[in-house]
Amino acid sequence: MRYPVLKRLAAVLLAGAAIVCAGGASAEEKQKFSIAWTIYAGWIPWKYADESGIMKKWADKYGIEVRIVQVNDYVESINQYTAGQFDGVVATSMDTLSIPSASGVDTTALIVGDYSNGNDGIVSKQADSIAGLKGGKVHLVELSVSHYLLARALASVGSSERDVSIVNTSDADIVAAYATPEVTHAVTWNPLLDQIAATPGTRKIYDSSSIPGHIKDLTVVNSATLADNPAFGKALVGAWFEMMAILESPGPEGQKMRAMLGEASGTDRAGYESQLARLKMFWKPADAVAFVKSTQAYDAMDSVRRFSFDHGLLGEGASDADFVGISFPDGKQLGNAGNTMLRFDTTYMQMAADGKL
Repeated sequence: MRYPVLKRLAAVLLAGAAIVCAGGASAEEKQKFSIAWTIYAGWIPWKYADESGIMKKWADKYGIEVRIVQVNDYVESINQYTAGQFDGVVATSMDTLSIPSASGVDTTALIVGDYSNGNDGIVSKQADSIAGLKGGKVHLVELSVSHYLLARALASVGSSERDVSIVNTSDADIVAAYATPEVTHAVTWNPLLDQIAATPGTRKIYDSSSIPGHIKDLTVVNSATLADNPAFGKALVGAWFEMMAILESPGPEGQKMRAMLGEASGTDRAGYESQLARLKMFWKPADAVAFVKSTQAYDAMDSVRRFSFDHGLLGEGASDADFVGISFPDGKQLGNAGNTMLRFDTTYMQMAADGKL
């Protein structure tokens, strides 16, 4: 489930309380930490980290405790992180920017796990191309990565959102809605996308493989907490890439892990492997570091922040897309450096790549 700011006001109000208490529990040395996760192919490995003991092993190494908590509502998990109830959370890059960062919570993208490479898509019963959407109604979760994907698709053929009518449809309802004759075009993500695409007469006319690097799946943490507790970052990154080595493996251990995560996702091993195949996974820390430092990642984030501003996701105080600063390795910066609230920091992933964790 990857829909963003349907509860944005709640996030902002909750963040206000957290900001008032700045310098409190989230910015001090401590031994106990928690991260929140929700079900999606690129994030559900945290369940395995918890149940296999991998997270405990890495936490014990650094003399800390890390609770891994499943939250059933994706937006609510980000709201709770924004309010300081968790030290970290899983989120897309767009949702991280538009909820905690836009609310004034300085946040670090500690782990860049993957980007969508076909797991998000546009389907239609009538159109055989993006141009065929003109004048039609497109059902999607408004202000989500689906909305962003549609905007990029329309722009690719010289069109815009003005040429279609967007019908806000929750992820809980979109499969059932598409089954009705009235709904002809939809945008969503897996596993919903595969369910809808199986409808007779349906064509997939665009997917996220056309915008590689734009829909990034992250594990993010509070920047002050990370600065005061580097052991937290080391333990999370160490556990993550140990899991990635297993998940990628074709052997029995990898098969067992993928079967377990498939069942937890409401599918099976084959279904989960199909979803993984449409993610660009960064199995090795060096690959994640190289991507974060790339022009591709920088340009994609620039596009995401401009969409976020144009759709009012950076808050009422944002006069332009530069309002929230976003920093990258090697001194690269987007937006206001004096208000940097989203940081792509490769320090800990580089340590993993160098074998120094």
